[in-house]
Amino acid sequence: MHWIVLSLISALFLGFYDLSKKHAVQANAVLPVLFLSTVFGAVVWVALMAIQAGMPGSMPAAMHVESLTVAQHGQVFLKSVIVAGSWILTYFAFKHLPMSIAAPIRATGPLWTLGGAILVLGERPTWLEALGIATTLGSFVGLSFAGRHEGIHFHRDKWVGFLVGGTLLGAVSGLYDKYLFGRAGFGASTVQAWFSIYLVVLFLPLAIGWKRRWWPRAEFHWRWSIPFIGWFLLVADFAYFTALRDQEALVSLVSSMRRGSTLVAFAGGLWLFREKGGWGKIIAVLGVVNGIVLTVVG
Repeated sequence: MHWIVLSLISALFLGFYDLSKKHAVQANAVLPVLFLSTVFGAVVWVALMAIQAGMPGSMPAAMHVESLTVAQHGQVFLKSVIVAGSWILTYFAFKHLPMSIAAPIRATGPLWTLGGAILVLGERPTWLEALGIATTLGSFVGLSFAGRHEGIHFHRDKWVGFLVGGTLLGAVSGLYDKYLFGRAGFGASTVQAWFSIYLVVLFLPLAIGWKRRWWPRAEFHWRWSIPFIGWFLLVADFAYFTALRDQEALVSLVSSMRRGSTLVAFAGGLWLFREKGGWGKIIAVLGVVNGIVLTVVG
C-alpha cells in the first residue's frame, strides 16, 4: 500500500481514537477506561507474539517483535511510564473539555517536540518552522477566546492545564522515541508491543485502587467504545510506522498528513456529541493544523 494512503489511514484512525476516548470517558470513571482500553490493545500484541513463538518466521517483518535484554526492557518501560502519565492527564481532560477544544490542543504535540529539540538537542528552527510556531501559538490564542464563550478560560481552567501537561509529556515521549528508534536501534513493532504490555502493568494498580475505593471516585459504565480505543490506536500507529518504512516516504509529509486527525476529531465532536459553538472555532482549528504542518514540513 502506498505511503500516502497509509498516512491518511493513520490520520483517520487517530481521529477515531480521540472520538472513542471522548465517548468512553464522558460522564464515566476514567481509570477503568484507561486500564481496559490498554488491555484490549495489549491482547492483540500478546496474541501476535504467541503466534511468532509458536510458528517462527510466520509473521511479516514489519510485525516481528525482537528479543530484548533486561536493560532494553527498562528503556521501553521508561517510555511506558512517560506515556502513562500523559494519558492519565489527557483522559481526564477529554472527559471535561469539549472535543472541539481538546483535539486542537492535543494536536500541538509536534510543536512542543520541536521546542524540546531546540532546547535539549540544540536544533535550530528554519524560517518555515518559526512561521509554523507563530501560526500555532496565534491560533491557540484564538482558540482560547472562542473557549471563553463556553466558560472555558485557558489561563485558569484545570482541565486545560491537564491537557497541556499531557501534551508536553507526549512531546517528551516523542523525543525519547527519536532515541529509541535512532541511537538505540529498536524496531517499531518491538517498542509498540512491549510498551502496550507495560501500560497494562502500570494501570493495573490504579484500576485496583479504583475498584477497592481507596479514594473518592466516579462510577464506571461499560461502553462499546472502550475496546476500540486500544484497537484504533494500534491501527493508527501501525499504519504510521509502515508508512515510514517506505524508502520513498517523506517523513515531513507523513507527519503533516497525520495531523488531519484533528479535523476528524473536530467534525466528530460536532456531529456525535452535538457540541455548541464549534463552527466559531473552525478558523482557529485550521490555524493550528496549518501551523503544525508548517512546523513539520519546515
